Amino acid sequence: MRDLIRGMRLLAEGQRWAIRHGRDWRFGMIPAVLTLVGYAAALVVLALWGVDFVGWATPFADHWASPWAGLFRGLLTALLFGGGLLVAVISFTAVTLLVGQPFYEALAERVDRAEGGAPEPPDRSLWRELWISAVDSLYVLVRVAAFGIVLFAAGFLPVVGQTVVPVIGFCVSGFFLAVELSSVAFQRRDVPMPARVRLLRGRLPLALGFGVPLVLAFLVPFVAVLLMPGAVAGATLLARECVPPEPEPEPGPRPDGGQGEDPDPGNREHELGDRDADGRHPGPGPRG
Repeated sequence: MRDLIRGMRLLAEGQRWAIRHGRDWRFGMIPAVLTLVGYAAALVVLALWGVDFVGWATPFADHWASPWAGLFRGLLTALLFGGGLLVAVISFTAVTLLVGQPFYEALAERVDRAEGGAPEPPDRSLWRELWISAVDSLYVLVRVAAFGIVLFAAGFLPVVGQTVVPVIGFCVSGFFLAVELSSVAFQRRDVPMPARVRLLRGRLPLALGFGVPLVLAFLVPFVAVLLMPGAVAGATLLARECVPPEPEPEPGPRPDGGQGEDPDPGNREHELGDRDADGRHPGPGPRG
């Protein structure tokens, strides 16, 4: 229960961080807006030309008796549009993170530096980073699709399909949304995708407390665009929770009782060399 509440707090802290840093919040919305416009254009194309496409793809139904051809093609058109909408919803976060990789990489770095203990990112080119992000997104989408098929089939079970299955569906979506959003921060720490999934699965209440509220919020149109920068900031805090930053080394004590390194180690060696075996300075020699 504590981790569940902690995950919600990390989400809220990420949103507060984005609000306090207005410039990062505005820049962080650019990839989300571009992705939203692209998906909206694709859905408009499906709505306008979906009927023509289905008619072209089903020439065998031209000779069916009325009204079966119209009903069949209407069903296929609805499935085509519904499938496109489902793909848009499932892949929106992954595509946004891919489009906005440089934006969100910079945002995650600023969050790390503000919190202290920022890791040194791996020395990789932008194209290499984009390729890793694309492969990681595909890794997540395949698993989301597999869970979706199982949950869709389980939805036909009486009682359980209308009560338990939707709850499990939101939990699965919330977990993988947390995995996707934290990819930028984990990638900066050079943690591969399978290891990220294991880390978050080991802190499952934490991941669900972060991801499930976001899934519910993202159901509202355009809210995903507004919350995306804060979600990435909060996911960076989530990654820090799973992989705590290494403490910075403290300066050792100086020989004179102060802190830090001796400003002149050569003088110190000379001073030590002038002492005798008893640890005392030899003093003046005998007078002639």
